[in-house]
Amino acid sequence: MHREKQKQFLIKMKLSSLLLFVLIVISACGPNHNQEGLDAYFEGSISTYNRKLTDVIVADIFTPPVASRIYAYANIAAYEGIRFQDDSKQSLGGQLNDLDNLSKPEANKAYYYPLTSLVAFTDVAKSLVFDLELIDNMQKELLSDVQEIGIDKKTYENSVSLGEKLGKEILARASKDGYLRRTALPRFSISDDPGRWKPTPPDYMEAIEPHWRTIKPFVLDSAGQFDPGLPTQFDSTESSKFYKEANEVYETVKNIDSAKLEVAKFWDCNPNISTTNGHVMYFQQQISPGGHWMHIAAQILDEQKAGVLESAETMSLLGVTIADAFISCWDQKYKSSLTRPETYINQYIDQDWQPILQTPAFPEHTSGHSVASSAAATVLTHLFGENYSFVDATEVPYGLPPRSFQSFWGAAEEAAISRLYGGIHYRPAIELGIQQGKAVGSYIIKKIKSDK
Repeated sequence: MHREKQKQFLIKMKLSSLLLFVLIVISACGPNHNQEGLDAYFEGSISTYNRKLTDVIVADIFTPPVASRIYAYANIAAYEGIRFQDDSKQSLGGQLNDLDNLSKPEANKAYYYPLTSLVAFTDVAKSLVFDLELIDNMQKELLSDVQEIGIDKKTYENSVSLGEKLGKEILARASKDGYLRRTALPRFSISDDPGRWKPTPPDYMEAIEPHWRTIKPFVLDSAGQFDPGLPTQFDSTESSKFYKEANEVYETVKNIDSAKLEVAKFWDCNPNISTTNGHVMYFQQQISPGGHWMHIAAQILDEQKAGVLESAETMSLLGVTIADAFISCWDQKYKSSLTRPETYINQYIDQDWQPILQTPAFPEHTSGHSVASSAAATVLTHLFGENYSFVDATEVPYGLPPRSFQSFWGAAEEAAISRLYGGIHYRPAIELGIQQGKAVGSYIIKKIKSDK
């Protein structure tokens, strides 16, 4: 009899505990907390954020290296905000150079981590662009939508507060990475040396980001860690190897067919092309090379209906990789400071020759497209597999039809060779750039782990 009463007592205690737990959950969420509606709203949100960020980056006319830095920091913030959704995921704090341990949720407080991710992403992004009002308005609109859908007040406040803390901590790293200091460094000096880079037509712009190699890498030990080696030694004699490399560019453009022309234009990704019509000059803005690959990833994530956590994990790893790829590439660019094909060909082969694409305003070696694209392909292949077929529609908003690829490497190799078709790179810059980007991507995959 005593045992029977004890058993009934234990059952009552368990039921009471269960009831108390249910009441706590209900009170934490509140009567207006629409979990299902919120989850549906945040589906595909990381891709959406990045597309909206791209619109601002394009309008602000950021150079490719600067654009890569913006994508990296914003997506680090997005990942740090959502990673708490899964206890097996670890922070990038302590893994990335000079990014210390970041804030964590407080015990016994309710959070909605997709909202935390949104706040962290937009807080970081609006601090790195010129037109911060566009990002700020995007954030306000999204926050308004969340409240309209229905979210518990305390959960909302906790989530926003954590996102803001993470954003500030990530921006603290950005403030010390050398970006601000680089503007105080000496301007690039033009030399009479015929082998050194000089400004090119039609704008004869100053060298873009001559001190980008001084930016603190996210993962690499240093900007020169994966140096690709020097270009072919400059030589103007017709029997020289360098002349033959320049002549290959000349002949490729002179005899280009429609298929190669389409490839060159599809991968142009020059953020600011100038066009002169009579006495009038106007500019056309486009997506950057890094932005192109971020959009490829966003498209794949949408196709797979990936969750917010998986999407943030992918975009943060890709963003960091592309950013370090540009730092690595720019290190050799300004070490060798090699003249561009347009300058050489006009001087030694044909003074009236013009490339198909507008020559970017920075030295030749190595090809930024080749480095960034091969680094990105290395990461995406690691995440999605060797033979992932996809249709790349990134350039559709810029008036170009989509292109189909059988793999990420197929796209990267096409992006690389497009620079020869466009008349703006010698072959060694392309081939060594591919090797350089692959080394950067492979290293980052080994170093950065999101799983504990």
